[in-house]
Amino acid sequence: MSFTVSARVSERCISFRHSSILGAVEQGWSLMTAGMTDVRITDADGRVHCPDALHRHLFGPRGQALAEAAMTKLAA
Repeated sequence: MSFTVSARVSERCISFRHSSILGAVEQGWSLMTAGMTDVRITDADGRVHCPDALHRHLFGPRGQALAEAAMTKLAA
């Protein structure tokens, strides 16, 4: 399956293609951590998700808590 990660920085829109859903979620978090806005993941069917919601959908609330702890460590 194909996933497109898009984000905005100032007035510019950038996008990256991934064949892995986990790669797309990781890229989305990386862009958010870098300060980019409007970060979205679009799947091959045209459904649009934010990285956090997609991760929660895949792994549930416990997975989200672990991911947030990991992101806090990365940001420090």
